[in-house]
Amino acid sequence: MLKSPKIQVAVAELGDSSVNLVVRPWVKTKDYWPVRFELIEAIKNALDEENIEIPFPQMDVHTDK
Repeated sequence: MLKSPKIQVAVAELGDSSVNLVVRPWVKTKDYWPVRFELIEAIKNALDEENIEIPFPQMDVHTDK
């Protein structure tokens, strides 16, 4: 990652059951994909370490028998 400009982290939107963040590190073009994948994994691991769960949409279907 490049040191300048600084990494941007912001709330992109508030979803129905989520807070969507945007994280924008600045990298050289050739480093984009490796940095992207490493960053996603690092964020997920950090959330797991803090016991922060990622919500997912779900639907309960009830039927009469």
